[in-house]
Amino acid sequence: MITQSTSRPLSSWKAVLRRTRQQRDQRIPIAFRSLTTAPSSSSSTQPNEASIPPPPPPPPPAAQSASKPAQKPSFHIIRSQIPEKPIRTAFAVYPRVPSARKKNPSALAAFHQQQVSRLDRTGARRALFSKANPDAAKVGDVLQVTTRKSGEPFAGVCLSIRRAGVDTAILLRNHVLRVPVELWYKVFSPNVLGIEIVWRRPKRARRARLTYMRRPKHDMGNIDHLVEAWRRTRNVFTSKGKGVKGGKGGGGFDRGGAKGKKR
Repeated sequence: MITQSTSRPLSSWKAVLRRTRQQRDQRIPIAFRSLTTAPSSSSSTQPNEASIPPPPPPPPPAAQSASKPAQKPSFHIIRSQIPEKPIRTAFAVYPRVPSARKKNPSALAAFHQQQVSRLDRTGARRALFSKANPDAAKVGDVLQVTTRKSGEPFAGVCLSIRRAGVDTAILLRNHVLRVPVELWYKVFSPNVLGIEIVWRRPKRARRARLTYMRRPKHDMGNIDHLVEAWRRTRNVFTSKGKGVKGGKGGGGFDRGGAKGKKR
């Protein structure tokens, strides 16, 4: 067949080669072809299975108990009023798993506690911003901070309290010359001389961060009138012999409070 004319196209030569390949496969015996082309699955898998080592056996229960001591449970018994069956039910109560945090305390938490105890020896600042203290300062209150560097104290609305150990800080907002000003103060900083509560929010705030007070609709604006009323009441309480003659001491306090209300 291959001795035909070479002027045939390439497709015809492919067909001729395909026919010769089929004829050559027909001449090979079937048994030899089956042995060479389709080896049995048993002969191919046996050496692979022999080469794979068996998995190790599980450890005995005695070894497991030796590595971790078993906790002995206590049985809780509920009595019944039936004389034939005095025990109504009983079940085992296992002891509580020990806390990993108590066994291995965090080094950062211990460091923060050490620094806070060193900077706040009396514990007044910790109590002022403690969640367990009902009289503590909360967001929405007006606070006044006196620092060592700037002689004049800064008062503002507390928008946020960031409790982070020794890095506890508060964010105060006020208007200075009709310009909104926000300042962060570190509570345990040595530069902070004192923090005082000027005015308390009548209702508890529903949010932890009062960022919505930056909008003109909710902004309190300048709070100097609240600071002045608070200073006036402090002067009345700390005054000695002023306006006390004739029993007019209380009247002086009422007049100060009335002026504060008018503003």
